[in-house]
Amino acid sequence: MNSLQISPAVRRFRFVGILTVVSVYLLILVGGIVRSTGSGMGCPDWPKCFGQWIPPTEASQLPADYKEIYTAQRVAKNQKLARTLERLGFAQVAGSIFAHPTQYIETDFNAVKTWIEYVNRLLGALIGVFVFLTVVFALPYWRRDRPIFWLAFGSFVLTGVQGYLGSLVVSTNLLPIMVTIHMALALVIVALLLHAVDRAQWRLEKLGIVGEEQSEDYAAYSLPKMPAASLQWGLWAALLLTFWQIVLGTQVREQIDIVSAAAGHLGRETWVEQLGTTFSVHRTMSALVLLVNVYVCYELWQLGRARFSKLAIIMLGVVGMEIVAGIILAYFALPAAVQPVHLMLATVLFGVQFLALLAIARARKTPETIAPTDAARRVVA
Repeated sequence: MNSLQISPAVRRFRFVGILTVVSVYLLILVGGIVRSTGSGMGCPDWPKCFGQWIPPTEASQLPADYKEIYTAQRVAKNQKLARTLERLGFAQVAGSIFAHPTQYIETDFNAVKTWIEYVNRLLGALIGVFVFLTVVFALPYWRRDRPIFWLAFGSFVLTGVQGYLGSLVVSTNLLPIMVTIHMALALVIVALLLHAVDRAQWRLEKLGIVGEEQSEDYAAYSLPKMPAASLQWGLWAALLLTFWQIVLGTQVREQIDIVSAAAGHLGRETWVEQLGTTFSVHRTMSALVLLVNVYVCYELWQLGRARFSKLAIIMLGVVGMEIVAGIILAYFALPAAVQPVHLMLATVLFGVQFLALLAIARARKTPETIAPTDAARRVVA
């Protein structure tokens, strides 16, 4: 075993960073459950739920005209947003938001849906705390490795923006463009957090502050032969394809909501037939996603390092499960239980691809294996 010890500050950052990443993925899963159960408007206001910090359990706890009250609140907020956008030169966007008919539609109170959305919000607030702690525990890196601090801080700022976007998603009654932006920003936050944690781990391995069993992992960053540029570009293509597929999937989910509402939430087996071009493109692109991922996984495996082989196996496994989930959704009447799993797998694939891209980028910068120096061995990260 390596006799070097990791400092308590580094241990805290790694623990909180990993906990935060896992929590964000959990929130994405819960968000998928919110959408699949139609609970997105379970709380018609934000940050409170029906004007309360602890939501009601029965309609009798609400005023008789609660629908009119919360519709008026949303319209007022949207008018304010529209005026702000107009001043910034986005008059067309402002008009589309304010004119969208769904903002005037208020759903009936449903205790189950209300509490599903409320749990989603509680988890979101908890993750906000985790992200803040990640920044706090990243402060020691200000002198040691400043990019780690800035990555953590950037995720914190974007988490605040994400919270505001969440309020707009509610005020616009799940306006499609708002939901899509909300999902895309979640992926950016995941990428920043993963980058911060991964860079901290890489720094330990670079300095030799790892156990004996991790020695090959550090060597994986410094290959005797530089990985081909085509592999790096292939990973970029895989990452961007996955990102775009998630965005398209969000839009498909919005179309399902429209079809479901028009059918009175009946005849689920006919919904797929009524989906438009977006669904067809989403389904067709899955074949391209598979091909690109098979290529990059093969190239990763050919590098002959345990770390890259593990990433390749995980990537292929997640792609396989994702395709199976998609087939189940398309041919078995869109089962609600599979929808959040499908989304979760896509975001996990995005994360694995991003980690592989970071590792390959480092390997291309340091093609020769570098042994830790005596000075480095005295450093406690």
